Amino acid sequence: MAKNNWLTRMNDWLSDEEGALERTMEAAQEQEAAPDIEQLTPAEIRWAQEELEEEKRIEARMKDWTEKTASPAARVVYNLMCVLVCVTMIGLLLYTVTALPAFGDPNHPINNEVSARYIEKGLQETGAVNIVTGMILDYRAFDTLGESSVLFTAAMVVLFLLRKDKESAKYSQLAKAMEDNPHSDTYYEPKNDIILQKTATILVPIVLLLGVYVVLNGHLSPGGGFSGGAIMGAGLILYVTAFGFAKMRRFFTYKTYQRIVLVALLTYAISKCYSFYTGANHIESIIPLGTPGAILSSGLILVLNICVGFIVTCTMYCFYAVFRKGEL
Repeated sequence: MAKNNWLTRMNDWLSDEEGALERTMEAAQEQEAAPDIEQLTPAEIRWAQEELEEEKRIEARMKDWTEKTASPAARVVYNLMCVLVCVTMIGLLLYTVTALPAFGDPNHPINNEVSARYIEKGLQETGAVNIVTGMILDYRAFDTLGESSVLFTAAMVVLFLLRKDKESAKYSQLAKAMEDNPHSDTYYEPKNDIILQKTATILVPIVLLLGVYVVLNGHLSPGGGFSGGAIMGAGLILYVTAFGFAKMRRFFTYKTYQRIVLVALLTYAISKCYSFYTGANHIESIIPLGTPGAILSSGLILVLNICVGFIVTCTMYCFYAVFRKGEL
């Protein structure tokens, strides 16, 4: 019976029957786990009703606007223009690929004295066994500082646009109710899942430890601040998904994020300013390169990897928290 209902909805959808898509979506939503009504406060119920009514009003306005402004002929022209633009771009890209030098061509632009310097003298000049890390955190460290600053700027913009303003009159009733009622956080959070929480208890320390290993060994093996930071950020996301924001705020808040990122960026900038100053003035650096292959080697690259790892970790969690709940 269930299979026949599914096939009926699919046939209606494919035949573009009026209202088929809406019925399919409603049926799918009904199958999803809804929050326990008994646990919701009156403020939460009112907020949910207002949000539902607002969504219906927006949907009706969009439908009316589409019907009034977009004629059938305009829709056909729009679709044809989209196809034309896509085909043109694909053709230009394919033509560009055919004009590229062959793989391994000695006259290829990338086979120049710059890449030769990285490969032949990278270990001697940077002390990093991993040539890629030596390149991005020594020869091109200024670019990496810019990339880290871009991550920080992107996180700040997301916070400015999506973060809930508790001082604003538009601050939702649900957010206020969540402060007064500890259980109301389940509106955003999943129910206490013993399997998920036990699994996270085992995996989160392992994931964080792996991220720390990748960061600290970035100058010795594949990895570094970006890779290790992404792993540690995933560990924080797993933790907050399993245990909720209330427990996460015990050790990671908005102020924690600000301080960690600020210290990491300043440390990175000061470290590279010293390297740039000594290099530009042919002054011997007091930071030893150490023994290649040792954990404490490659000069300031280890410190820079740690700074980048902190920035990437905090930025990943920041994006997740703000998009999901509107705050850290």
